[in-house]
Amino acid sequence: MTAQLVHAVLLDLALGVCLGTAGGMLGIGGGLIAIPVLGILYGMDQHLAQGTALVMIAPNVLIGFLRYRQRNHIDMRATLWMGMLATISSYIGGRIASHLNAQLLQSAFATFLIVLATYFVLQQRFGHSGEGRAPILSKKLLPVLGVASGGMSGVFTVGGGLIVVPALVTLFGLTQTQAQGVALALVVPGAVAALFSYAQGGHVDWMVGIPLALGGIASVSWGVALAHKFPPERLRLLFCVVLYGTAGMMLALR
Repeated sequence: MTAQLVHAVLLDLALGVCLGTAGGMLGIGGGLIAIPVLGILYGMDQHLAQGTALVMIAPNVLIGFLRYRQRNHIDMRATLWMGMLATISSYIGGRIASHLNAQLLQSAFATFLIVLATYFVLQQRFGHSGEGRAPILSKKLLPVLGVASGGMSGVFTVGGGLIVVPALVTLFGLTQTQAQGVALALVVPGAVAALFSYAQGGHVDWMVGIPLALGGIASVSWGVALAHKFPPERLRLLFCVVLYGTAGMMLALR
């Protein structure tokens, strides 16, 4: 192994540690931040960045979910049903995304993040986060959320987890950390299905993805522990900052 290769692997491991910590803390497996970072540092197009990020996302979200489950009550029966439906819709979404124009996909992703972050900010501003309130919708509708989550994850690799968290808090009355745990559970099967789709299309750089995954595995549990030390309002605010920052990086890459 040459010195240059060793340096590259160590850089990828260190980056994976940072992304794993952020992903565990925010309940997004690090993938949200990884996609624009891979574009900036490695010059990857949107397809390759999303596919490579999935190599890290799959194990990170599984570990993150197990850690959240240790600290929160999570309805596993409902979560499993949502996960099964998310897997199917994620595979379909991944196949669709692999045939979309990379620039169009990048712009759509950035726009989605800006809209979502703005929605969070307005919730925070007017005090309608929904946490601690009675559920607005019946849990019988959770499978619908699973389908939507999988579809978004397939197209954007991390979109599903982003819509699940506010939906579970606002509409189904879960706490912020409960919602983040369920979101990670849904991303596990969807990430595997989407990774399979991207790999079939040749949109995965395994030499970068595997060290990222190893670094994330080593740090995601620490990120989950940090999440439970933050007040919910501050955690949501940090989430919004990350969304806006990521969207800005995505648009800068165009």
